[in-house]
Amino acid sequence: MTTTHWRASHALNTSLPGWLVLVTREHVTALDVLDAEGHAELGTLLGQLSRALRTLTGCEKTYVMQFSETPGHHHLHVHLVPRMPGQPADRMGPKVFGYLVVPEDEQIPASERDRIGLAIRSTLAKQLAGELR
Repeated sequence: MTTTHWRASHALNTSLPGWLVLVTREHVTALDVLDAEGHAELGTLLGQLSRALRTLTGCEKTYVMQFSETPGHHHLHVHLVPRMPGQPADRMGPKVFGYLVVPEDEQIPASERDRIGLAIRSTLAKQLAGELR
């Protein structure tokens, strides 16, 4: 999914279905550098995508995190992560990063990431059409 300022996609190296990453389309290194339209889009996207994740994954809530300091990834990117019912305590709050950068054999396959992405796009379209609340 792409807007004027943001691109959202499923994280590549995660074992948690629905872990999304929103990346600015322009090279921006910090949240305070983003213009007002970019901030507004981010807020809207976080709400819409959180609702879509709740619908698709059954998550209880979503976590939102932004650091932009990982080596090689100093551009602004925001993680939107579903917190599932019954999620183990050792994977709640900041410990949710235990689901990221996992061995390749534990990662969500590309075909499943694509399926989730298409399902999110469809759910967003239904939300915008007023079919889902």
